[in-house]
Amino acid sequence: MPHRLRLACAALAAILLIAGCATPPAAPQGMGPSDAREAVLRVLPASLPDRAGWAADIHAALAAQELPSTAQNLCAVMAVAEQESGYRADPAVPGLSAIAWKEIERRADSAGVPMFALRGALALSSPNGRSYAERIDAVKTERQLSEVFEDFIGMVPMGRSLLADRNPVRTGGPMQVSIAFAEAQAKQRPYPYELRESVRREVFTRRGGLYFGAAHLLGYEAPYEQTIYRFADFNAGRWASRNAAFQNALAVASGLPVTPDGDLVAPGAQRGETERAAQSLAGRLGMSETAIRRDLDRGEGPGFEKTALHERVFAYAEQLDRRALPRAALPRIELHSPKITRKLTTEWFARRVDERYRRCLERMAAARDD
Repeated sequence: MPHRLRLACAALAAILLIAGCATPPAAPQGMGPSDAREAVLRVLPASLPDRAGWAADIHAALAAQELPSTAQNLCAVMAVAEQESGYRADPAVPGLSAIAWKEIERRADSAGVPMFALRGALALSSPNGRSYAERIDAVKTERQLSEVFEDFIGMVPMGRSLLADRNPVRTGGPMQVSIAFAEAQAKQRPYPYELRESVRREVFTRRGGLYFGAAHLLGYEAPYEQTIYRFADFNAGRWASRNAAFQNALAVASGLPVTPDGDLVAPGAQRGETERAAQSLAGRLGMSETAIRRDLDRGEGPGFEKTALHERVFAYAEQLDRRALPRAALPRIELHSPKITRKLTTEWFARRVDERYRRCLERMAAARDD
């Protein structure tokens, strides 16, 4: 290489190196680790055991998923944990033993298993030396009950036939996150802690429950201006509030009743209420039935609000109603669970959590100003 060319290349490399060094990395968003933990400590109940451990795990739940430790994100996680468990990693459930027996008997009846045979299987000794029936009688928390079912499925043939390898304990931990969600999340993103036994077991720990709960609450893109809709989604499923607003607009556009529950497509081959209403608008929207179904199928993921169906339904509904319609709405869902003993709804849940969230933000701001 000629001498002048070598000098020119060296000079260009030096310029590029200097230019690269002159561009600092983007400043991290949110609070730093120490500030975030201090902010959380100022809000946690003074009587809570191991407050420092809670503060560390709440911040870590966000940091491990590259979610900024803003006051909004910290308070969102804390509000759900306070509502769902009162800051207990494995909260006690009143009457859990009776709930468990009722579920076992229901499944036995559904599977055609005689109760005398079931009672005989449950009288067998479990791995910890006590019978399965004794352990069920003594359970106080979902973690304890989940472990009984895991042992029963793994050790007793009737357990596999009765439960079909599916543990009926479906939520757990300080944020009562779905175990199915946690297991799916762990496949998509490596779990940052040592996995001691299983993802299911980790959900019932403080660190695991907060990690997976934060992922379910905050780890997805949603077109919401208010956090209350994320709280509703935490209860009803991701994007349920976006979909409920679409269903409201669809009812206006079609003139047909559409329940705003966030579910756009009915299970199975049959058309549900939402799809029937949408298909009735095919001519007015200038869309084929195939195109409408294709867009409705996108309702379980991000980007549905950018589809032709979403945009045209809102445009048509707003022409009819002569006003702008909201792009997010609290889903209308009644909550049913063996643990629920009174009438509750997704809206009730979202509003209760939102109240806690706002109080948390106020306390963080007040402490910062002192």
